[in-house]
Amino acid sequence: MTKYLPLIISGVMLNAAAQLALKQGMRNIGYFEFRLENCQQIFWAIATSPSIITGLFCYVISVTVWLLVLSRVEVSFAYPLLSIGYIVTAVAGWRFFDESMSLTRWGGIIVICIGVWLITRTG
Repeated sequence: MTKYLPLIISGVMLNAAAQLALKQGMRNIGYFEFRLENCQQIFWAIATSPSIITGLFCYVISVTVWLLVLSRVEVSFAYPLLSIGYIVTAVAGWRFFDESMSLTRWGGIIVICIGVWLITRTG
């Protein structure tokens, strides 16, 4: 199963890239209220945002890659590895979006890393 780790990691990284692109798109659009009177304006802003379009494209590709993964690997091995995406998005959010990273969040990332390491040892 470990021979499929590059495929799994590719899917996870595409999913993380999708999250980051969507976040950037929403940073560009900004805060908005869900109200009937602004639905058309917000929909248009979202539909024409290059970052959001990129994020959605990354999601489509990541689902395709994930289907390849599930056709080759036990789901009990592959699915927990999605947690690598938590690490990537947390660090990228801290690095690129100036989001806060408390000691508790860093501790959580360390716990996730240990869990991922344990799972990959069983493959």
